[in-house]
Amino acid sequence: MARRVPDESDFRTRPGKRGSRPRTKQRPEHADAVTGFVTGVDRGRYTLLVDGGTGDERTVVAMKARELGRTRVVCGDRVDVVGDATGDAGTLGRIVRIQERSSVLRRTADDTDPYERVIVANADQLVVVTALAEPEPRTRMIDRCVVAAYDAGMDVLLCLTKADLADPAPLRALYEPLGVSVVVTRRVPDGSAAGGFAIEPVDAVRDALADRTSVLVGHSGVGKSTLVNALVPDAGRATGVVNDVTGRGRHTSTSAVALRLPGGGWVIDTPGVRSFGLAHVEVGHLLHAFEDLDAVAADCPRGCTHLDDAPDCALDDWVAASSDETEHAARAARVESFRRVLSSRTGAA
Repeated sequence: MARRVPDESDFRTRPGKRGSRPRTKQRPEHADAVTGFVTGVDRGRYTLLVDGGTGDERTVVAMKARELGRTRVVCGDRVDVVGDATGDAGTLGRIVRIQERSSVLRRTADDTDPYERVIVANADQLVVVTALAEPEPRTRMIDRCVVAAYDAGMDVLLCLTKADLADPAPLRALYEPLGVSVVVTRRVPDGSAAGGFAIEPVDAVRDALADRTSVLVGHSGVGKSTLVNALVPDAGRATGVVNDVTGRGRHTSTSAVALRLPGGGWVIDTPGVRSFGLAHVEVGHLLHAFEDLDAVAADCPRGCTHLDDAPDCALDDWVAASSDETEHAARAARVESFRRVLSSRTGAA
């Protein structure tokens, strides 16, 4: 398990500053609380899906209770709600507890920032959406997302978009040896007067997301919102265009939202990101995601960095001990893949 690092909940009121209310250690039990699933967050208001107990679901708007302090509520959280949870117009519930999370996807502002930002909770798959062109793919960004997903105990799916503009084979060759599943989509004219595009094959992506909770992450302009609209026809996510000069897209999604997939499962669309800091990830934890290499590295000298210049690294001996050219190439590619991911965390060249 990765070392616990500080997050938003660790900030406290300035020492010596007293409030006007008397403090008590006794907290209400909130025995009448109902459970809600957080599907959206917008300026201090949380959209929840609450099961009415008879199979019917209702949408409830809630705010965070004072006792939660700076603890952040995010999309995918399961929370306990009190107050008015009828979902009627103009009503407002109160979130009093966050239930235990099965997974937490985090990032930091950069690799030196000591405070982590929780992106989403309880997702079991990270979908890294990357355009093959317009904008150009950024492999270091993909590597960092893979690192964060492995650290969170999540599976990774690499969704390559705009295959009508470039060949996906080079990126497939880079990431499939890591155990990353890859799905490829292309744009086709939708026949509309506006000259828009449709996504094909949508069914291949939908099959990879079926009955899972998946979070989509990617740079602006890679076609993430377009993909979500194709997967969930009534999603209505705003789409944008890529700047011809800078090659970058403009942020169109401003907040994360969880959407139910037709046929089962959830997809959480997140705003486009420009960086993905990994200060919260322990370097030693990365090796556990590569079970075959983890066993080999047990023979490394104490303090081995496992990088290219590490003396007497057992990973190099394992590659050299290959019985034939085919096995040698496969082992070398596997070690190179791990070291590329490791370098993304350590900042090594």
